[in-house]
Amino acid sequence: MQKKNNNAITQGVIWKEMLKYFFPLLFGTFFQQLYNTVDAIIVGRYVGAQALAAVGGSASVIVNLFVGFFTGLASGATVIIAQFYGAKHMNDVKKAIHTGIAISIIGGIIFTIIGLCLAPFGIEILNTPKDTINDSVLYLRIYFIGMIPNLVYNMGAGILRAIGDSVRPLITLIIATICNIILDILFVYELGMGVKGVAIATILCQLISAIIVISMLKKLDAEYKLCIKDIRVDGPIVLKILHIGIPAGVQSSMYSLSNLVIQTAINSFGTYAVSAWAAYGKVDILLWLIVGSLGTSITTFVGQNYGAGKPKRVRDSVRQGLVITFIFTVMLSLIFYFYRIPLLKIFISEADVINYGDIMMKAMVPFYVLYISVEVFSGALRGMGEAIIPTLLSLFGICIMRVLWVIFILPLNNEVTTIVYSYPVTWALTSFMFILYYFYVIKKKHRF
Repeated sequence: MQKKNNNAITQGVIWKEMLKYFFPLLFGTFFQQLYNTVDAIIVGRYVGAQALAAVGGSASVIVNLFVGFFTGLASGATVIIAQFYGAKHMNDVKKAIHTGIAISIIGGIIFTIIGLCLAPFGIEILNTPKDTINDSVLYLRIYFIGMIPNLVYNMGAGILRAIGDSVRPLITLIIATICNIILDILFVYELGMGVKGVAIATILCQLISAIIVISMLKKLDAEYKLCIKDIRVDGPIVLKILHIGIPAGVQSSMYSLSNLVIQTAINSFGTYAVSAWAAYGKVDILLWLIVGSLGTSITTFVGQNYGAGKPKRVRDSVRQGLVITFIFTVMLSLIFYFYRIPLLKIFISEADVINYGDIMMKAMVPFYVLYISVEVFSGALRGMGEAIIPTLLSLFGICIMRVLWVIFILPLNNEVTTIVYSYPVTWALTSFMFILYYFYVIKKKHRF
């Protein structure tokens, strides 16, 4: 953990420190996603295409809707803590940590109740193929039982990253992922529990993650370490968190809601298309892990330097983060394009499913680079405390436009590729708007 008198984020060489921060964060998010990836591999190989569609189709989209909203909400705490930490306001850091954990517990209770009650309704309205409905509902209900530890981990990891520590969340996830692999093999392969076994393994590992991260927060510096008895909502702090977190949560939810529309459209092409979309999602998640981790890195670097009153380092963090993100995106796009069939075969073996996946990847992969400005500039704006306008830009540019595409463009050419092309079109539009708004904000904040 960095000491407040030697903060590399506000003092060191930016690109070097950003990469040092980024790689543990990347591997951490990689291991977090490996939960679901291992689930997909084991279910796809040992149970079948219907089970893979149940785990990676509509149920996955619904989970992402809820968890994505909370992750956005938690980013409000991350930004506030990063700014307090950069400004060396350690008493406020302590209040924000305890408030963040309280929010995660309350949110977990609410999400659990909603998920258990509305799982069948959510699965049915997504036009889920009939042969996957029962397994999808079962998976979803079990997953929501583990929502409290899920949110506690996500908030706790965000707190650690806000103070510059991206290593210990990685350690936590490595341990949890190893446990997940062992439990998946035990429950699915050895005991034949199918989708039920996958879901139980996942929530047990989320519980392990939550316990470990709480123990880490309790061992922080005495000035701001977590004390269980002090967990409560601080009014002024929670307002600051919600000011940034609610728009970010809404933005994430809008992404997920637009993906619900996309998933419904994909579902209309049948189980093979749903399985291919699920398998492709497990492949291209690596890109989103990298770009998302870099976006989080930029948010932390901008937030701490903004709080420390260092405008040049804010601008430099954004520029250097953009270059790094571009390099990684191009490299990964080339790998995905030229090795798309072997990558798909990791998850599924049916020829019809692989054919659908090949069509999807050829249509989307070449355009990944259009998205990076959205992640970089939205991350930078969050770090500076800008929340409302970035949410509106994402709402219009990606969510509304994607839904309109499905409603008006898809009927003109009812093919899977038409659905897929909605992504690069909306990425390009939203990137353009974010670039314009970022420079407007920089100009408006004269000292920057």
